[in-house]
Amino acid sequence: MSTTSKGTDPVVGEATPTTARTSSWRTVDVVVASAIAVAFGVVFWAWGNLWNAVQPAFTAFPPGQGFMYGVWLMPGVLGALVLRKRGAAVYVELVASVVSALLGTSWGLSVVMYGLAQGAAAEIVFAMTLYASWRLHTALLAGALAGVAAALLDLVLYYADWSGGWQLTYAVLLAASSALVAGLGSWLLVRALARTGVLAPFAAGADQTRV
Repeated sequence: MSTTSKGTDPVVGEATPTTARTSSWRTVDVVVASAIAVAFGVVFWAWGNLWNAVQPAFTAFPPGQGFMYGVWLMPGVLGALVLRKRGAAVYVELVASVVSALLGTSWGLSVVMYGLAQGAAAEIVFAMTLYASWRLHTALLAGALAGVAAALLDLVLYYADWSGGWQLTYAVLLAASSALVAGLGSWLLVRALARTGVLAPFAAGADQTRV
């Protein structure tokens, strides 16, 4: 019998989850996903205040602030890496944005739209692997694509009058920040948490040594 028939993906080299494993949410999944989302909702609110406070420092070159963006993309990637469930990236990122909106931000309810778009962008990457790859390169790509989604929204809604060079620079910095902070940061955090045993109820808890 071939390895493929045993449920191993020959491309990513990992066991391919069944539909039930990736689509069926347990109570613990909902609780943990919600806890991550609420925690990051508070972080979003605080980060938004910091973003506005330091904005004058980028007056000469506003696109440079894009390097700070990655924090806002982290919960979607982290949620997906921890839960390994369909829709986890969208759920965690969206709920985090709702929490931050309820706490109050200078961008109002538009942050909810951002949360949906950013979570969906990260979700696309995991879906493309058929929810079978949770490795570093997948996390980096998920973070980067979420950053691209955020950049596109920003450039349309807020920075449409920038020059093409500034827009491109902003998009590149934002995507890079998201890949490093949301992608690499989430992947490293999952490995660290797994080693403590707190992720024992999840498949991620057994894979902390894998790259």
